[in-house]
Amino acid sequence: MYLYPAARCGAGGRNTTAGGIFVLDWNLIGIGAAFIIYFAAMIYIGFFYFKKTKTTSDYVLGGRKLHPFVAAMSAEASDMSGWLLLGLPGLAYATGMSAAGWTAIGLAIGTYLNWKFIAKRLRIYTHKAKDSLTLPEFITNRFQEKKGFITAIASIFILIFFIVYTSSQFKAGGVLFSSLMTIYGVDLTSIGITDASSLYIAGVLICALIVVCYTFTGGFKAVCITDTIQGMLMLFALILVPITVCIILFGEGVSFSSIDPQMFSLFHEYNAASGIFEFVSVFTIVSGLAWGFGYFGQPHILPRFMAIENPEEIPKARMAAMIWVILSLAAAIFVGLVGQLLFPNPAVVGDSEQIFIQMTGSVFGAVPFIAGIIYCGILGAIMSTASSQLLVASSAISQDLYKNLINKEAPDKRLLWISRVTVLIVSVVAIALSLDQASSVFNIVSNAWAGFGCTFGTVILLGLFWKRMNWQGALAGIIVGGIVSLGWGTYLTAVTNLYEMVPGVIASLLAIYLVSRFTAEPEKEVTDMYDEYVAAVGDRST
Repeated sequence: MYLYPAARCGAGGRNTTAGGIFVLDWNLIGIGAAFIIYFAAMIYIGFFYFKKTKTTSDYVLGGRKLHPFVAAMSAEASDMSGWLLLGLPGLAYATGMSAAGWTAIGLAIGTYLNWKFIAKRLRIYTHKAKDSLTLPEFITNRFQEKKGFITAIASIFILIFFIVYTSSQFKAGGVLFSSLMTIYGVDLTSIGITDASSLYIAGVLICALIVVCYTFTGGFKAVCITDTIQGMLMLFALILVPITVCIILFGEGVSFSSIDPQMFSLFHEYNAASGIFEFVSVFTIVSGLAWGFGYFGQPHILPRFMAIENPEEIPKARMAAMIWVILSLAAAIFVGLVGQLLFPNPAVVGDSEQIFIQMTGSVFGAVPFIAGIIYCGILGAIMSTASSQLLVASSAISQDLYKNLINKEAPDKRLLWISRVTVLIVSVVAIALSLDQASSVFNIVSNAWAGFGCTFGTVILLGLFWKRMNWQGALAGIIVGGIVSLGWGTYLTAVTNLYEMVPGVIASLLAIYLVSRFTAEPEKEVTDMYDEYVAAVGDRST
């Protein structure tokens, strides 16, 4: 077979210690060179925008001067995370196309609907609502809620879910690093790293350090530019690897006919416990499609809409976003299915979420620099999401809690540094949570994604389209959606096979509607601002 598993690349393929001195080989040098170039570029961008970041608005929202293409790439790259290159291919590899396919379909639909019906409206409304910089601030200003309840509760949920979400990204970094060291036979005993757990922890810390560095310094603009680079790198990696595998295997007479055809079915799912394919339940289909609703409430994605310089250019951004999303989701699932050709025995791979890493090592083991570039695509997926999440978490503390509730007259320079210090604090907590190696990247991401969809998605959606909605309804939707998502995800998702997004969204919508109907109508200044926003939007179909 014309493939090169890295651990079998010949005598030069292992790294050993000689007399306590770590000996490098060309494999490690090639991959390391790609990583160093990539890390240096990200850090440079962070420091470049450090000098250009003068205000909190610059740090949190880039001064609302984002190019539509950058907005599109940043939104989608920060959306997909390490889940795209690890979790989704792993799901397709382990169970077939069904669960992964329905999830991808739901996400593609959600992406389109978000850009079509939310982006322009949110950009205009946040500007009219006292130039709101964050989601909690917008919701508060949208309903003129003066007691600070919405800001406080919304910020707490953001911190809870984003600490968990960010930990999943750092975990993905740990998985990548430890896998590479194992695949390439790297012996690090001379520097005190003697087992897989130590390798994993080292990977978590390296990934976190780089993300924190450019997020801390450059803020929103740096994050968006790095997201754009990382998004293109992710797509390149996802397309190149499976196509290369197919070219090699097809040339050797291997074809997809060797795979059980039910792996390609949207209505059958492989159950590893029973060893048979089972018919997909309605709950599985609904749960997969429900992922799409999560887009309406993601605090690290929606700010890209708010930051676009010209709202009229949003259709251009939507086109770029949809092309990237469709190609990347399809490629990720394809990776998992092609993995069945390359590694028909799952025991060889071990953790299914490592399938993309293993495939890259097998195909490009003889050209480590290229392999390193592809591995940087995984790093890009991890870092693009983690940096966005850290930025939003920092704004929840500096802008929402400190400025709006504690010190309304706080100088901008102080807010800027509170934001930066928050990045450090949240990172430390996320690192601590990511040290649990038993957890799944896919499961962690799914929990956090649902949490935001249930907590904010309903409030944003109805807040943009329902004039009668009031602050009491918004607050009820946030609380009920968040609690139901947390409770159902913890105790009932595994039992019912129903994604917590579904009951959480239903409960939140009911809470918003009923509470708004049975409490006082919004004040005139609230409805007047709503009318101004509707008039400014113009074409309702945009």
